[in-house]
Amino acid sequence: DRAAERTIWHGTAPIIENVRLAQDTWRLRLPCPQIARRILPGQFVMVRLAGFDDPLLGRAFALYDTVPDAAGQAAALDIVYYVAGKLTRRLAKCRAGQEIDLWGPLGHGFPPRPARRLLMVAGGIGQTPFLALAQEALGLRTYGHPPRAAPRVDEVVLCYGARRADLLAGVDDFQRLGVRVLLSTDDGSAGRRGLVTSLVEQVLGEAADRSATRIVCCGPEPMMQAVAGLAQREGLPCELSLETPMACGLGICFSCVARIRAS
Repeated sequence: DRAAERTIWHGTAPIIENVRLAQDTWRLRLPCPQIARRILPGQFVMVRLAGFDDPLLGRAFALYDTVPDAAGQAAALDIVYYVAGKLTRRLAKCRAGQEIDLWGPLGHGFPPRPARRLLMVAGGIGQTPFLALAQEALGLRTYGHPPRAAPRVDEVVLCYGARRADLLAGVDDFQRLGVRVLLSTDDGSAGRRGLVTSLVEQVLGEAADRSATRIVCCGPEPMMQAVAGLAQREGLPCELSLETPMACGLGICFSCVARIRAS
């Protein structure tokens, strides 16, 4: 039933885990098979603290990954968040069993596209939409109901930049998949010192056939603009995952309006 597949589920779920991954960065696990079985890489959920009206509005969090049950069915959601405002400060203090209000899946997600190399570019907390996408591209996991078919790639590369080493979160999760991870930091405390765009140029420079590369990007807008410019210069497909604050997550209230250039 296609109409049922598009239904947005709204309810509460008790926290299973809320664990720290890096400085001010946490992974939240919520049991919610109604969303977990249908959500796709790049989609997101809206989250609020159940029973609280301050902050009143929800916050959008990208899918980090789904968690299967004993039968192999997606039963829970992992989201990764950076503590930056009132909701995330309170969220970081939550313990197992506390109720979270959420609704989803929301957004379009990353469409399956053929490519030999998937180049994922992340800045700050922008790595969060890419773990599920990497697993799907490598043929390690499937997502959606029914599970969608996605073209396999030969290589997945993550170029990941942050201000300093202690802010890099989830690097081990990507490396365990076989993803090639290249790091940059503003202060040189991990990886290359400087902008993550220099790593993108390095990867493209190494490629014998650049045209076989698909770029996806998430992070601060100036970084995404720079990556989009590199992709345009090389004539490569590039998809940007925007993190504009929003109130409803559905596009009804127009609080998340962003300027885009249609090509």
